[in-house]
Amino acid sequence: MRLHVVTFGCQMSVADGEELASPLKGRGFTAVAEPDTADAIVLNTCTVRQHAEDKALSLIGRLREWKDARPERVLIVAGCAAERLGPWIQKRFPYVDLVVGAKSIEDYPKIVEEALGARFDAMAETRSAFSEEAAKPDKPTGWSSPFSAFVTIMRGCNYSCSYCIVPAVRGRELYRPYETVMAEARTKVALGAKEITLLGQTVNSWNESGIRFPELLRRMGTIEGLERIRFESPHPYYVNDDLIEAMTTTKSVCEQLHLPIQSGSDRLLKIMRRNYDSASIIDKTARLRRAIPFVEVATDIIVGFPSETDEDFERTLDLVRLMKPSWSYTFKYSPREGTESAGMEDNVPAGVKEARLSRLNELCDKLTEDALSARVGQVVSVLDEEGGFGRTRDGFKVSWPESEPAGKLVKVRITGTSKRVLRGERDERA
Repeated sequence: MRLHVVTFGCQMSVADGEELASPLKGRGFTAVAEPDTADAIVLNTCTVRQHAEDKALSLIGRLREWKDARPERVLIVAGCAAERLGPWIQKRFPYVDLVVGAKSIEDYPKIVEEALGARFDAMAETRSAFSEEAAKPDKPTGWSSPFSAFVTIMRGCNYSCSYCIVPAVRGRELYRPYETVMAEARTKVALGAKEITLLGQTVNSWNESGIRFPELLRRMGTIEGLERIRFESPHPYYVNDDLIEAMTTTKSVCEQLHLPIQSGSDRLLKIMRRNYDSASIIDKTARLRRAIPFVEVATDIIVGFPSETDEDFERTLDLVRLMKPSWSYTFKYSPREGTESAGMEDNVPAGVKEARLSRLNELCDKLTEDALSARVGQVVSVLDEEGGFGRTRDGFKVSWPESEPAGKLVKVRITGTSKRVLRGERDERA
């Protein structure tokens, strides 16, 4: 039996996609890259932005032909959009076999078995006629691979950012137990992972059994064979001296931090309910760079939030210039039904949003190009994740002529850049 998983959204969604596949794989399904060859498709949706939700719904619509071709096939729709739109999805797309929202992921194996167990039994009896050699196996999605694995340490969010739908579709913060997190990390390392990325909506707010997130990093750093630790996505409020000290003293923690600012306007940050101001972002970035001189910082930014003025936008550009992020994820504001800001007047014209986004991207792209160019001539350590492609400790993607199987830490001399990727050659002398 063949399984195809489609995931929209962030790294949390990628990790969730792996969990959504697990009970089906336990039922004997094998992952395949082509949906046309699949007996079951799991569509893991995102609803943080309208575009991601629209893409998922469009794909569900296109899958009707796939389903009609062989009605015994199974289509599961899960994730954040499924949480927000579950009954509507089931009514609009009656050929969907199961809709499971993001809040139910802990109970997902039981839900799937109760709803589809008999179908899977029947499918297993008849599926043997299909040629097992006909389908190509799935390529890992995102950065999750046997060598760079995800470990989800928490779900949900206790914040109430006025533009964000996450608390509504994922619920309040739920921390996975310390021993469970450590056991999963050790298991993935034993299976070949050299890098673990800890995941959570506000990952650095994790606090379980009296152990806070910085201490978790220190303890993770004692796992034998674990070369690198990353974490996504931290909240600026919890970027404090304890976290910076843990990043500094724990050898395996990578020199990289995602610090989502959303805006440089203190007025807008208050309306967004972000619980910090621009001065605190500047201070945190400065303290981080004093402690870890070669740290690379990334950020998220929204333009066109309701009532954003030219002056507000200029403050955002000013903050970006001071932060100098190596990577920036920029977005035009779009209202999400069920959020506080959806009740505000979306009064920044579309053309103004486009123009501001273009200016912001021009600045952010220049900072990225500068960061990439600064690496030319350097010899960097790269975890080879795909045979000639991987990342540095500080998060830069690197490509070089493949010479050995993936899974090793290799030295690469950077010779140039292309499309936000460093390019180089193996340096055997380093």
